[in-house]
Amino acid sequence: MLIEAADPKGLVRESYAIEGITLGECKSIFIDWALSLPLVVDTKDCLRSLLAHYGVPNPDHPMTGVLTEALTAPSEPKRRGGRAGRFAANL
Repeated sequence: MLIEAADPKGLVRESYAIEGITLGECKSIFIDWALSLPLVVDTKDCLRSLLAHYGVPNPDHPMTGVLTEALTAPSEPKRRGGRAGRFAANL
């Protein structure tokens, strides 16, 4: 995947360029990045491309950790709480 397709607004690119960026700031940028992706794009493919392009040369950067965590995080919730969880269990 082209890096331009994986990071259409350049948000991840810019996060790697900011000197002294914090983990919290990287997480905020990540949310903005994820919300800006088109629905037809495979997010995991984008994450792999971004990690290969930016993460390999910058293994200690906080954005590398955020991208890695996003790639390895479970995609399905373990349980649903509240009213929705109670009604789903009774079906």
